[in-house]
Amino acid sequence: MIKIEKLQINHGKKKLVDISFEIKNSLALVGESGSGKSLTLRAILGLLPKNLDLKLDCENLLKPISIVVQNPFTALSPLTKIKDHFEVGKTRQQELLKLVELQEEFLNRYPNELSGGQLQRVVIALALSINPKLLLLDEPTTALDSDTKVIILNMIKKLQKKLNFKILFVTHDIESSKLICDDIAILKNGNIIETGKTLSILSSPKEKYTKTLIQSTFKNRRYRT
Repeated sequence: MIKIEKLQINHGKKKLVDISFEIKNSLALVGESGSGKSLTLRAILGLLPKNLDLKLDCENLLKPISIVVQNPFTALSPLTKIKDHFEVGKTRQQELLKLVELQEEFLNRYPNELSGGQLQRVVIALALSINPKLLLLDEPTTALDSDTKVIILNMIKKLQKKLNFKILFVTHDIESSKLICDDIAILKNGNIIETGKTLSILSSPKEKYTKTLIQSTFKNRRYRT
């Protein structure tokens, strides 16, 4: 278990984030844009802007930590072959691509020769190359269609069981959290307002804000093609 306690991010006298949470196996941190999700990830990675003050008590924060970013189209250098994005040898590269269900031939391709789903698989392979104990997922399916989103999230869950890392999944799409996370925490204005088992929260939310997030997700799904 990873415990993040008293994570506080301030800008002068203004408190932007003030939360505590536990990652037992996999936790979804869900909230709208501006709720503090990205700031939380940056704080864990040690990448907060210098103008922000951070207070953080953490217990068993397992390292190394990797992150899968939300837009695979901008995550890789377009002029660099896939193999040259890795900092591990060819044999390890082949192993990593096999883990994410890509063939070895993709190593010699350029990013613009891959689909969005294939690119995100490469980004996941890169994140796994350091054998992370904690994998941060920053809206990793935002740029993908709904079918590919499900495939990618199910694959990450499968990889977690095989490689035994913990997951912190940051998203605004509360419905997708049930595909990958056992537990969920609802973030609003820098504070966690509701937390518990994912399926329990989705079926019986207590907070009005949580209900709104769920309704918003289903509303958006009606208009997907």
